[in-house]
Amino acid sequence: MNEKSIRQSNFIYWASGIVSICGIIFEVLFGALGSYILGDGVKQYTLTISLFLTGMGIGASISERVTKNLIISFVYIEFGVAIIGGFSSFTMFGITAFAPAGTDAFYLYLITLIVGALTGVELPILIRKANEIGVTLNRSTARVLFSDYAGGLVGGLLFVFLLRPQFGMVKSAFLVGCINLAVALVVLWLFRKEIRRFAVHAVIGVSIGLLLVIGLFFGEAMAFSFEQKLYKDPIIYMEESSYQKIILTQDQGDTRLYLDGSLQFSSTDEYRYHEVLVHPTMEYAKNPENVLILGGGDGIAAKEVLKYESVKNVSLVDLDPAVTALANSNRLILQLNDGSLRSDKVEVIHEDAFQFLENSEKWYDAIIVDLPDPNNESLNKLYTKEFYSLIRNHLLPGGAAMIQGTSPVFATKVYWTISETVKSTGMDIVNLHADIPSFGNWGFVMASREPIKLDTITINKSTRFLTTDMVTSLAEFGKDEDSRIIDEDGDTVDLEINTLIDPNLIQLYENAWKNY
Repeated sequence: MNEKSIRQSNFIYWASGIVSICGIIFEVLFGALGSYILGDGVKQYTLTISLFLTGMGIGASISERVTKNLIISFVYIEFGVAIIGGFSSFTMFGITAFAPAGTDAFYLYLITLIVGALTGVELPILIRKANEIGVTLNRSTARVLFSDYAGGLVGGLLFVFLLRPQFGMVKSAFLVGCINLAVALVVLWLFRKEIRRFAVHAVIGVSIGLLLVIGLFFGEAMAFSFEQKLYKDPIIYMEESSYQKIILTQDQGDTRLYLDGSLQFSSTDEYRYHEVLVHPTMEYAKNPENVLILGGGDGIAAKEVLKYESVKNVSLVDLDPAVTALANSNRLILQLNDGSLRSDKVEVIHEDAFQFLENSEKWYDAIIVDLPDPNNESLNKLYTKEFYSLIRNHLLPGGAAMIQGTSPVFATKVYWTISETVKSTGMDIVNLHADIPSFGNWGFVMASREPIKLDTITINKSTRFLTTDMVTSLAEFGKDEDSRIIDEDGDTVDLEINTLIDPNLIQLYENAWKNY
């Protein structure tokens, strides 16, 4: 081969690696979009990966029919990936905000299949072009595949550690689309002498580039306006952390925190939730000194715990440092938590709650479990028998735990499955619920290694909602929220406990909330 051919073949290997990086980024980006907007991360990642790989197979099959103009075919494939992939996140938010329910899922799966198919055409064309230049087939195949596989690793790492946390899903899509386009334009330039109407193709590429650059600089702001349609009140703060999307809204004195679209609290009624979550357990424990809060990164539960003079240490375990940082700095949240996370008594630990309990050797008088709902695999493990067994093993004699358990009205099977799962650890349990206007009727499970007698609990601290007389009434459930689940045939449904091996709670949760 002459020098020109060597230069062209070398760039083909580089191009295969770069487009592979872009392909894997789009693949995981589509999974992240599905997880955020549609819920159930494992389901969405499974579907998007399966569809993307299926698309690649279809694309590889289609590539057999590309026999002429290999370079132009590759260039237009990259044009397609750039424009479709680049606008994917932006369009997804727009469809979610304005289109009928279910359209967003159809769109996501369709573009996953299309981008996968376009990606599947890329490598066979590059291998054949390298072979056409003069590289032997076995060498061209090996080098292109090596570049592809290595690029896959790089793409995954870039998305997890750079693109998603630093640029977010909208800008990341436009940025990666620009990279695909840049590869196409460089290939177009290198092979310009064998391309007819080179200027026409270049103008088309530059036009696509202008659209992507506009999207890169202005798309996020427009997507923000789309996303605003998903929330009742104006968004005043938005951050995409390494773990989740954090949204803070505020209107007419009502401040609301959302994590990945799920409401965490409303300032108008959070006291109802947090008083039930904290005070029965703290009063039951009798002069608690060491308290563990799992979740509760907003610091509001910690504020209620600190009302007890006997408390010497509060360990608050929350996975996401971005949430606790917001709770420590945002004026509106500080008004709600009274700066509790700044207290010398509070130790904030950024760690997975399951791993913390596995590694910790401490015992606690009270454990408050204020975790998000079990809507994905990573959260589901925090609602399993194994997790609740760890909680039991960290309770001191006479101590108690309180676990938020979703709504016994809207998610009846979910609530009582959580209850049965806690009970399966051998702890004594009491079921409680309270009306939280922003959430609806909400359930809690109180647990202890000793028998719990609600009528012995007195509420001695300053509260806005909970009184001593109310405590026993919280254990009264209506017929439509009772533990006896009746199926369509009138038979009682036996609820299975939730375990790591058999995570049945996720499907129950998805079925319960799909109409709300």
